[in-house]
Amino acid sequence: MGETSPHILVVDDHRDIRETLARYLVKNGLRASSADSAAQARKMLKASAIDLVVLDVMMPGEDGLSLCRYLVESGGAPVILLTAMAEDTDRVVGLEIGADDYVTKPFNPRELLARIRAVLRRTSMVQKERDPISSERLTFADWTLDLTRQHLIGLDGVVVPLSTGEFQLLVAFLKRPKAVLSRDQLLDLTSGRTPNVFDRSIDNQVSRLRRKIERNAKQPELIMTVWGGGYKLAADVVDPDA
Repeated sequence: MGETSPHILVVDDHRDIRETLARYLVKNGLRASSADSAAQARKMLKASAIDLVVLDVMMPGEDGLSLCRYLVESGGAPVILLTAMAEDTDRVVGLEIGADDYVTKPFNPRELLARIRAVLRRTSMVQKERDPISSERLTFADWTLDLTRQHLIGLDGVVVPLSTGEFQLLVAFLKRPKAVLSRDQLLDLTSGRTPNVFDRSIDNQVSRLRRKIERNAKQPELIMTVWGGGYKLAADVVDPDA
């Protein structure tokens, strides 16, 4: 295991869970650190380069959903939530916030490892897809997308922040203007979740993105729904440095 191995942060207030999982991840070729609270996790996120966070939802003090929201809004590491079996609301809210996946307790470490690797793989794919873009900004309609800061700039200069999920989704559209993208394709290009299980999460992300970029989100002109197909970006995209 070298310094190039992905670094996973396990956040759980139960010592046995976080330490056992951390050891299991290290045994399987990953680097792992652990934190017993959201407060400690925030300190570790500032001190270390973390590639993915495994995050318990139910914790004393700041809960996992609050920390997840912070990570998504700040463009931080992808998140896999650990939720109680009966807490459907937590899972739904977590996915709406922008979590990349979830696993219910008690969980199978092997399944969690597979999900971690899937999210890392998809995250890596999205990052590699950014490389061919020669510019740090792309323009479409009345908007400019800043690829470095992950936010939108309107004609009036007003900055519109994007969550990690919204940013990845918009990049997927901007790289394929006027092409019809199915939900499964969009899942692969963004969070890498399992198709048909989380496909409604794409609809939620599209709805949130529309509210930020459309003049009227109920009558979209930029991100169009293709019935039976998926979605497409109807606008032309300009790469100023191409």
